[in-house]
Amino acid sequence: MPSFRTGPVVRLLEERTGLQRVEVDLGDGPERAYVLTQLTGRVDAGDRVVVNTTAVELGLGTGGWHVVHWNLARGDWQERGPGHIIKGRYTSLQADVGSTEEHLAALAEAESIDGMPVVAAALHSQVPAVVVAIRAARPAARIAYVMSDGAGLPLALSDLVAALRDRDLLDATVTYGHAFGGDYEAVSVFSALVVARHVAEADVAVVAMGPGIVGTNTRLGFSGLEVGPILDATTALGGVPIACLRVSFADPRPRHLGVSHHSLTALRLATRSRVVVPVPCVGGAAEARIRADLAEAGIADRHDLVDVAPPDALGLLAAADLSVVSMGRPAADDPVLFQAAAAAGSVAAARLPPPGARP
Repeated sequence: MPSFRTGPVVRLLEERTGLQRVEVDLGDGPERAYVLTQLTGRVDAGDRVVVNTTAVELGLGTGGWHVVHWNLARGDWQERGPGHIIKGRYTSLQADVGSTEEHLAALAEAESIDGMPVVAAALHSQVPAVVVAIRAARPAARIAYVMSDGAGLPLALSDLVAALRDRDLLDATVTYGHAFGGDYEAVSVFSALVVARHVAEADVAVVAMGPGIVGTNTRLGFSGLEVGPILDATTALGGVPIACLRVSFADPRPRHLGVSHHSLTALRLATRSRVVVPVPCVGGAAEARIRADLAEAGIADRHDLVDVAPPDALGLLAAADLSVVSMGRPAADDPVLFQAAAAAGSVAAARLPPPGARP
């Protein structure tokens, strides 16, 4: 059950579109909290707020941040949304964010993304490596990030997406399901991909959940299983489905060492179409383990493995002044995770038509 506490805002730490980070005093001195302004409006220093403390009390992956639930300094607050589609439905914070589909007649019969490459990743932290690899190979390509609702729902919460936008590495964002806050809202993964292609005019899309993948240490109880349906949706819409492998040689958990069971299970069980699986040619024992894991799980038989000499993922991230952490580890501590993502980005770039030859 949720836990709520009340206290004043001590000071503002940071603010950007859709998000404030603040300090609140809940009786034990200043504690960190964030405000999703699209849902509750802004707060100011001195405002008394109701704070959801559940995740921090449970030690979950919010990084030690509470969530402001309501600002008691105001009696009423209203901000009319652009349409009738509600996200966070039937909760006390349901919001009429609308959807791109309901406003554009041109999308009414759309069923194709015209061969657009789509990279599906299970980890939000891999998105920057995919993006910088695409940008390095095809600087003029329009890149859209499509965020699912498999983990964190507010796009405003993603520091990585904010950094990519600040550096002009992403051209558009789309949020679907109950994820919200993108440049474009969509109802399903199918419509999100169509919006990315035909409204955002993307040449390539990267699809991944927001920060905070959910897992239960069971075969099927993890949100990264959505990679399969994302790849299948891409196939159904006439796109190029590209799976970004989750690979680690720093994760102490056996189920994630080498190719994570998240990737193996999603590709073996949850992906019904035949898709492209870039294999990062990192050499040595690491590459041998990757190939052995894919072969043992039958991935090499069910999908199209493509050997890729990955670009210098860490160098590209550094050149873009992007500081990326995954599972609490800096990118430099788990480089193969990001080389696998960069390999997927390189394959996506290679599948783009020549400049000026958009289908």
